Amino acid sequence: MKSLTLGIIVGILLSTIAVAKTPIKVTEIRSQNSPLITFRIILRAGSINDWKGKEGINALTAFMIAQGGTKDLKYQEVVATMYPWAANVNVQPENEITTFVGHVHRDHLDAFYKLFSDLLLNPRFDLDDFTRNKDLMLSYLEKNLRGTDDENLGKEAFLISMFKDHPYGTAGATVQGLKSTTLDDVKAYYKQMYTTGRIWIGIAGGYPATLVTKMKNDFGKLPEGKFEPVPLPEPANIEGLEIDFVQKPARGTAISMGHPLPITRKDKDFYALMVANSYLGEHRTFNGVLMNRLRGDRGLNYGDYSYIERFTGGTSGTTFPNVNTPLRQQYFSVWLRPVQPENAHFAVRAAIYELDKFVEKGLSQEDFEATRKFVTNYSKLWAQTLDRRLGYKMDSEFYGTEYFIDRIEKELKTLKVSDVNAAIKKYIDPKNMKVAMVANDAQDLMEKMVKNEPSPITYASPVSERILEEDKTITVLPLGINKSKSRVVPVGELFENESPGKVLERKETEKYK
Repeated sequence: MKSLTLGIIVGILLSTIAVAKTPIKVTEIRSQNSPLITFRIILRAGSINDWKGKEGINALTAFMIAQGGTKDLKYQEVVATMYPWAANVNVQPENEITTFVGHVHRDHLDAFYKLFSDLLLNPRFDLDDFTRNKDLMLSYLEKNLRGTDDENLGKEAFLISMFKDHPYGTAGATVQGLKSTTLDDVKAYYKQMYTTGRIWIGIAGGYPATLVTKMKNDFGKLPEGKFEPVPLPEPANIEGLEIDFVQKPARGTAISMGHPLPITRKDKDFYALMVANSYLGEHRTFNGVLMNRLRGDRGLNYGDYSYIERFTGGTSGTTFPNVNTPLRQQYFSVWLRPVQPENAHFAVRAAIYELDKFVEKGLSQEDFEATRKFVTNYSKLWAQTLDRRLGYKMDSEFYGTEYFIDRIEKELKTLKVSDVNAAIKKYIDPKNMKVAMVANDAQDLMEKMVKNEPSPITYASPVSERILEEDKTITVLPLGINKSKSRVVPVGELFENESPGKVLERKETEKYK
């Protein structure tokens, strides 16, 4: 009787342990003919998991792993070891997830995996690595974004304003958050977040099946922990054009604008909006209306694009977006690359003018057919490599939908122009948007814009009569700026703490009515 009771107790304990142990999630693309192997190890934590007052700790911890040492090797030794293999390790900290990416030829797979897994499972957390990575992150915020990269400064200022008091509302770090973060904080964050429930293994290429089992066992030695998503509030309502004028020395004026969207890739309407957005402003192509009207017809700047979800990448020899940048709450945005300061007011008006027409008229049947064909074919180029296919597969699993590239073709086959035009009217709102403008004369620009002064444009070369006639309307187009929610933000306040700048007091804007 005693042995029976003991057996029951042991069985209960064993079953409890089995239930409690969180399995490691794995996504695979086996391709035995590929000599290259890609690892994408996702930590289901991002800037939304930063500790209050330590904004940037998630990214800093990630850089300490990917650009640091192991228990056995210093950072310089890690770099020297990988060099003959032509292998590399990178990290991409995002809002929702953090992705560690490794590439290696299969001739060096065993040795590389040992090193790669050691970086993640046995990080060195050396004081020199901590100082170097922290200094690099601070330099990016204080010198790159604030100093020289006006295009990305405008994008980040727009996002910070749109997601104010929201987990997405930082540029991945703040100056004071980083400065207050210690090496002990990083070690504690690693211990808290790098757990079995948050690790997601991705692997693609010509690897042996036994490697996946080994990875699951190795990463299964991390502390037990459940993944619980951070609750996301609805973004604040936008009333009119709410403009942040970022004051800094700038030769041109960079402009970003947009508003939250209630749909993501899991929703059917996303694919109708995808065709619409490609027609409006496909990234780094001359297909888009914005590119053709603002740059092509008027020579305002280098490029004008639009997006219906977070877009990073599109540089360094490719126009394609980065993978593994998912958000549970997405947004529509328009990016106007820097214009001459005297044309900044006109450029905003011209973009709103085109958006108004876009919403009112939609696409013609001919435009729809051409754009649908383009998107169907162009999207296949996004996943040319195993690495990118793996990234898209993992993103699809994040959203809980079938493989993204396949779903694009499937949805677009049955799509009608009426579906696209209905989606435009339902989701795009040119009247109510957040706007960020990086300007050398922010105060003067704000005064002219909120007073709705005319903004005539002068061309260096002749333009058509059609454009000149359109310009007469654009020059005086009412913008509906929300004076009480528009402000001048000194660049030094951006990225300093959580909530930069102060909303202009009513008495400061009365004179602009």
